[in-house]
Amino acid sequence: LFYQAMDQTMAGNSQKNKFLIDGFPRNEDNLQGWNKTMDGKADVSFVLFFDCDNEICIGRCLERGKSSGRSDDNRQSLEKRLHTYLQSTKPIIDLYERMGKVRKVDASKSVDEVFEKVVQIFDKEG
Repeated sequence: LFYQAMDQTMAGNSQKNKFLIDGFPRNEDNLQGWNKTMDGKADVSFVLFFDCDNEICIGRCLERGKSSGRSDDNRQSLEKRLHTYLQSTKPIIDLYERMGKVRKVDASKSVDEVFEKVVQIFDKEG
């Protein structure tokens, strides 16, 4: 699906040849599928990693849960999601970090500070 959407976008305008893919790959299966499908068709320039303490993340999600209506914004679900992240996603980030492709942002900072850092990364990376 990624390849089809990217190919269609570039077919409509060849200048649109950079893509931001949020939250992917999340696990080894995703990574293997990406590598198989996209080999020679797309290069991962970098991975934007929002680094934040687990308790800060949980606190923010619990606060969001007060108004989001999301049933999974509770401590038990959030701890389960963190466990899944540590087991499945963190090894993928570590792999990209060993390849020199991770750009970290301290996400414990304010929204404005995080945004400023993200802008700096994208300006530098082109």
